[in-house]
Amino acid sequence: MTSTFHERELRAAAAHLGRRRFLTVTGAAAALAFATNLPGSSQAAELDARRALAADPFTLGVASGDPRPGSALLWTRLAPEPYTPDGGMPEARVEVSWEVARDERFTRIVRRGTATAHPEYNHALHIEADGLEPDRVYWYRFRAGDHVSPAGRTRTAPAAGARITDLRLAAVSCQAYHQGYFTALGHLADEELDVVFHLGDYLYEYAVNAVGGARAYTDRTLPAHFNRETVSLDDYRMRYGLYKSDPDLIAAHAAHPFVVTWDDHETENNYADDVPENGVPPEEFLIRRAAAYRAYWENLPLRAPQRPNGADMRLYRRLTFGKLAQFDILDTRQYRSDQAYGDGWKAPGPESEDPSRTLTGSAQERWLLSGWRASRARWNVVPQQVTFSRRRSNSTDDYTVSMDAWDGYPASRERVLAGAESAGVENLVVLTGDVHVGYAFDIKRDFDRPESRTVGTEFVATSLSSGGDGADQPANYRRYMDANPHMRFYNGRRGYVTVTLDEEKARADFRTLPAVTTPGAPIATAASFVTESGAPGLREV
Repeated sequence: MTSTFHERELRAAAAHLGRRRFLTVTGAAAALAFATNLPGSSQAAELDARRALAADPFTLGVASGDPRPGSALLWTRLAPEPYTPDGGMPEARVEVSWEVARDERFTRIVRRGTATAHPEYNHALHIEADGLEPDRVYWYRFRAGDHVSPAGRTRTAPAAGARITDLRLAAVSCQAYHQGYFTALGHLADEELDVVFHLGDYLYEYAVNAVGGARAYTDRTLPAHFNRETVSLDDYRMRYGLYKSDPDLIAAHAAHPFVVTWDDHETENNYADDVPENGVPPEEFLIRRAAAYRAYWENLPLRAPQRPNGADMRLYRRLTFGKLAQFDILDTRQYRSDQAYGDGWKAPGPESEDPSRTLTGSAQERWLLSGWRASRARWNVVPQQVTFSRRRSNSTDDYTVSMDAWDGYPASRERVLAGAESAGVENLVVLTGDVHVGYAFDIKRDFDRPESRTVGTEFVATSLSSGGDGADQPANYRRYMDANPHMRFYNGRRGYVTVTLDEEKARADFRTLPAVTTPGAPIATAASFVTESGAPGLREV
């Protein structure tokens, strides 16, 4: 049954339930069951892949994610025609085999198995390959009929409590297909990394025209259905087909395990919980949110606990890498209070400073603070979406701040900082995306007092392509640097940031490109910073 059919059913159910009942947990879960058909709910037959799959079904490549000490999460999706809603697959189950090896030639296979790709999940597979050794590189691949996928490389996390010398990660964000090439991801594939954190805006809901927007294709014409905003499940599925068929994105996923979290554009710009940007009723928006969340899970390397239930999806989670690092991955979209003063850059006031306002929701906030109290890691790292540190627009009394970032939720930020202090967190590192520029911040205990204690470090990854080519010093560069003395670095080019953690220090290297509107640009390091363990505060190296 098509997603369009289920959306019609859901709208009818929502109308009968009424807004108040629809927005309760029980009512939402019941109604949204119409839109989230699960394996076993249809009469899909089993397909003989060897006979039926004439074309290569592995056009979207492979991926791995959320590394654990003895386990790797492996992903692929069968899509011989990735620009179509069903990926060019019949409405039938397909048996797919997988294998994990110690070497890239697959001469030493250590795990293998079979799994069923269901049409209800758009023929996506999420394989939890267990029984692996901690802190080891593995290679993996899939087979469907006579077709074998490209090989992927992954790495398991170190054992709990293990002492490791270092950990090298990258933080990336914001890959608008229509605003440039994913050249940075091609370079990322060549980096020596243990893990990549994608901090959101993996996909954009905006229209992509026939020439791919700023990519200005001359060798292909994209289908007309991409030239509209994504709203339905079919829309989101096809948009992932477009994005994930990009060769640089395929290469990056094949090279490294990814840990993903979303921001807003995977669903809709600047939404807040059940409040959309464009003023449609919440019950209508939750239909769209359910479709977006479903497509997100289908197309990314996520484990079973992250599988959505209608318009709800538990994306915040915790990963550890031995004694060296604990990662608390946040979701600052699904549970937040609506942006104050109508969103945008506004002067702070009673509405934004209301102590009841939250960016994380109370349950996620409690989870974060209790995790810090139990942490024994050297570095406590928080991969999340929007800028944590204060950003004033200028140095005068009429300054504004972003109502969409933590500046629009100062009471929420204060509770987090107080919780870190109470838990004795000495080495706090926040990883951020969203803003299409690279920043490095000293996190101050009191941003109103520049001389107050530095309690952590924030590294903001610039966009991969969003915003076009950018500039080393954007027009507001001097104004921002003067207004925010804790801002130690600001660069407006595209790229990513790599961070190396060891027992003594964290080092960030801001990697940037001169252009993304033409393919093949080289990458270079724009700046590097270090913060010492036990003595937070950035210094350029």
